[in-house]
Amino acid sequence: MLIWVNGAFGSGKTTLVAELRGHLPDALVFDPEQVGGLLTGIVDCPTGNFQDIPLWRRQVAGLAAGLHQEYGRTVLVPMNLMTSAYMDEIFGGLRDAGVPYRHFCLRVPTEVLLRRIDERHRGADGDPARVEAGRRWCREQIEAYAAAPPRLPGDTVVLDGLRPPAELAAQVLAAVRGAPVAG
Repeated sequence: MLIWVNGAFGSGKTTLVAELRGHLPDALVFDPEQVGGLLTGIVDCPTGNFQDIPLWRRQVAGLAAGLHQEYGRTVLVPMNLMTSAYMDEIFGGLRDAGVPYRHFCLRVPTEVLLRRIDERHRGADGDPARVEAGRRWCREQIEAYAAAPPRLPGDTVVLDGLRPPAELAAQVLAAVRGAPVAG
């Protein structure tokens, strides 16, 4: 099973995946952002968003499927994926590979997302200009998402990202195991 945790920057994807990992200690955590970092170190990305690189989408679907198939373990994926066509492409690749997956999306009010983004540090070297550039980029993505929310796949489980991580993990695990999801 592959569990994709989606949501805007600052919604709590990484926190939820860490909580899930406590319940699924054998799970693999796959961060597609690492694929983006690898690709942008090799090829130009005119838009500034590595998700716009078709090879990124193919590699993410292929690597996620490969991790599941090769290791036979649950794969946890914390990744903001808001372009409907890109979701269709990646999730279609998983379906074509026969990988069972569930898609979850954390919803958090914009003012909370902005506060969380401002509180966190982005940029490995701590350079204030790079940190602020990272925050600014995240803020812009929230604005774009709020202006045109994506069409989420019909089987997406939308979660209240303001709930405690333990409660959210219980909801995800219940959905994955086929139990009713308490909202």
